[in-house]
Amino acid sequence: MAIKLVSVSPTQDELIDKAIALGDRYTKTLGLLTPPAYRKAAEDGGLLAAVEADEVLGYALFGLPKRSARIRLAHLCVAEEQRGRGIARRLVEGIKERYPQRLGIKAKCRRDYNLSGMWRSLGFVPDGEVRGRGRDGEILDGWWLDLGHPDLFTEMESDALLVVTVDHGVFADLRGLADTADAEESRALEAGWMADLVELAYTPQLVHQIRDLTDTAERQHQRATLTGLRKLSPDSAAVDERTHELLVAATEAIPDLTVGPELRLSLQYVAETSCAGLQVLATRDPLLSRLADVAWEVARVRVVSPSTVTLHVDELRQAQVYRPADLMGTEFRSGDVAPGAEDELVAFFHQMGGDDGSAFAERLRSLNGGAVAWRRELLRDGQGHPVALYAWALDGRTLVVPVLRTASHPLEETLARQLLFLIKRLGRDCGAEIIRISDPHPSEAARSAAGDDGFFEHDGRLVALLVNVCGPATEVEAVAGGLARELTVDTTALRAGMPAEVAAVVERAWWPAKVIDSKLPSFLVPIKPRWSTELFNVPAMLIPRSDALGISREHVYYRSSGRRGESVPARLLWYVSEGSSPGEGQMVVGSSRLDEVLIDTPDSLFSKFEHLGVYGRAEVQEAADASGRAMALRFSDTEIFPKPVTLRRLTSLARERGLPWSPNSLISLSKISKELFQAVYQEGHRTT
Repeated sequence: MAIKLVSVSPTQDELIDKAIALGDRYTKTLGLLTPPAYRKAAEDGGLLAAVEADEVLGYALFGLPKRSARIRLAHLCVAEEQRGRGIARRLVEGIKERYPQRLGIKAKCRRDYNLSGMWRSLGFVPDGEVRGRGRDGEILDGWWLDLGHPDLFTEMESDALLVVTVDHGVFADLRGLADTADAEESRALEAGWMADLVELAYTPQLVHQIRDLTDTAERQHQRATLTGLRKLSPDSAAVDERTHELLVAATEAIPDLTVGPELRLSLQYVAETSCAGLQVLATRDPLLSRLADVAWEVARVRVVSPSTVTLHVDELRQAQVYRPADLMGTEFRSGDVAPGAEDELVAFFHQMGGDDGSAFAERLRSLNGGAVAWRRELLRDGQGHPVALYAWALDGRTLVVPVLRTASHPLEETLARQLLFLIKRLGRDCGAEIIRISDPHPSEAARSAAGDDGFFEHDGRLVALLVNVCGPATEVEAVAGGLARELTVDTTALRAGMPAEVAAVVERAWWPAKVIDSKLPSFLVPIKPRWSTELFNVPAMLIPRSDALGISREHVYYRSSGRRGESVPARLLWYVSEGSSPGEGQMVVGSSRLDEVLIDTPDSLFSKFEHLGVYGRAEVQEAADASGRAMALRFSDTEIFPKPVTLRRLTSLARERGLPWSPNSLISLSKISKELFQAVYQEGHRTT
């Protein structure tokens, strides 16, 4: 019988079980992957099997991250007795055929397996290397298979690490001399494909538990292997206070809880994780798992199993590095740096490389006065502590940023991402076409985040293009190509009909570009004034919003679960559907990028997206329909129009173009044509 490729669905239990059995034969080379990971991959469309006579001869298990246009290949497995039949090649080709809209396939493989010939024969090219986090610290080669889309963007996205603290039980699974029961679940955290996605960390409590081990050999071995994990040193006074808060909350929430040393030990892990500014604690301890709700409510720490980390690494990572909910309601204030205050700021910003404190202060002073009108802006938190600093000036069509720093702060990653988008908006408002971050030592948080926003290295500096075009691919390419030639960097050809995933990457890299003749769909979303005020400050609050960086880059909006053709990625236009009096409101106020659509129960949606703020659990429940389910729209990078588009003008724009239009389109989310999106977007940004 001929070999056929099957995209395994979650209902095909027999095929899933056979893939698991095949993978278990080669765990020494593939790395551990628990059975739930196979089932999750099948649910997400990431399990492809080569089948002959109902037997699984090989399989590819891969991830399709929602925030990336890449495919992440975790397993490429062929039964030893079936090798030489071209099965691996067919599996790779099958992935390419099923997901041609993705930028490419990314894989990792131990260097000492000597499989470079195989990867090359499959069309992959070397793509750097990383050190694995296994016991032997192996070197992993990166491999990349390009799917033929614009190569300017293949290296744009960053793989920011998810930092996970582990308790002693998980650490012993990973580093202990003795094999512990069910340790495979923990060891999956060190699978090669996760090497640059997850970093493991430990807190003082784990060191205390190692110290208390009575077996000398085990104690010395575990202490020696701590060097492979990140060391965290949270403030002890803050940890004591947080532990007490957790203890009070735990005894109130769980009346039958036994208060004793074991409970305090478990809560100490949560408190230390929280006070170190992290959000994920991995454990297999039933008591800690029982305290998960308390840990989240009090300390904003997600207590999860190791398998949850491996199954949901992208979601956990995004929740950790981007937490706009923590910005909502705070009192961040922005203001100019006063002359003479430069030396004071040195203490608040960790200096990188050779940029010592005195050199940094002198550089700040040099940006005060002179021929160039530099703006030096400082962001402070509610306690008045400096948390971010940037300076800028317009040089022709280039916005130059000689200082871009974020202070050590639990929200540093969030602030860095907000700051980069603020600088892009500032550049567009000033008429700039290029942004050059000339700071020789920008904060690591900002540098890490910059890749996601299209910044690239040029002459040792971070540079981004601002392509202010809402039109066909030829117009976008013409402007971007001209700017690239000025910088003497290579550009790439865009084409009409680009896949939505690629167009979304282009539009983020060259923001505010909009490639209208791509396959990226557009939707009109009606929103009540209450939520448009909470999310966008439109209509404006009587009291100015406290977030000095403007609206958060990522939010979630809830509605009933009935589908209206939603797909991701996509563009959204926000239509304020009513006002405080008849005829008021009823206008398109801005646009966003749609990143995810999810239908589930209100409790599940709230748990998943609570970190994005604004909505409470009861309000999510109100959005549910008779089925008891609701829809969450996760969106980002909202642009508020300088000139809102009224209902009358919206109707006129549609009729002028001969487009089908009905007021019923404004009752619920509806798909609109690319021509109407372009007309409304351009109208919203019209200056005359």
